[in-house]
Amino acid sequence: MCPIVARFGDDGRLCAVTEIPVPVTRLDLDMPLPHYAHPGDAGADLCSTESFVLSPGERRLVPTGIAMALPAGWVGLIHPRSGLAVKHGVSMVNAPGTIDSGYRGEIKVCLVNTDWHDPVSFSRGDRIAQLVIQHVAQAAFTPVPDVGTTARGQGGFGSTGVASGSGGTA
Repeated sequence: MCPIVARFGDDGRLCAVTEIPVPVTRLDLDMPLPHYAHPGDAGADLCSTESFVLSPGERRLVPTGIAMALPAGWVGLIHPRSGLAVKHGVSMVNAPGTIDSGYRGEIKVCLVNTDWHDPVSFSRGDRIAQLVIQHVAQAAFTPVPDVGTTARGQGGFGSTGVASGSGGTA
């Protein structure tokens, strides 16, 4: 059982978070452990072990210098940093990246520069992504002849936000 701990947020209010122990190995001893910027934050910052330039349209697999042992029943989801996306057009190719509990290798982040004109420079130690730890539910998939109907039906790919008669599948 993972304890619920109380932390004071930036606003001085008390918030409850589930705290799970996650063993982490520093593959690069100078790199920080994943860390939360503020109490109650969902995402812990991950940093780059390399200095590099990401050219327009380029993608790059960036090492973080850490490996971890997530407990069974938990997953690590790597998300892009919103500031990098807004200010520089840098995101992740496979957002979110998934770290299963059985994986023990180095965590790496696949960054992409979506800007058409400007390269983006990164220095060793820069925050490049956020790690969110979540509990996992595994489905028991059961074959059935028909999944039934709902008000939504088979509408997908923007079908709930388009004007009548303008499609809905892409």
